[in-house]
Amino acid sequence: MLSEVYYLVRSQADGRHLAARPNQDDTSTYLLLFREHFDALSYLNTHAAELANRFGIESITGSQLGGLLKRWGFKGVGIVDDPLLPKIEFLQQE
Repeated sequence: MLSEVYYLVRSQADGRHLAARPNQDDTSTYLLLFREHFDALSYLNTHAAELANRFGIESITGSQLGGLLKRWGFKGVGIVDDPLLPKIEFLQQE
């Protein structure tokens, strides 16, 4: 996981990353990661087509993830396996 490249969605307005809250009762947020650039674009175009032009896609290596999670206060990551459904695998940071 450390040597892989992931793609994330970031707001051009305020710099925040696209995140998910898998449990409505819990306020913990998970950073959404995509394995391919086109998967991130598909997710945006499918679920927020009218807002897609307000976001940018950035790449990040696995070795940079720990610092990003800590800096923004994310509980872990959500790796999007299927951007159309969406199917997401949540992994908590230890």
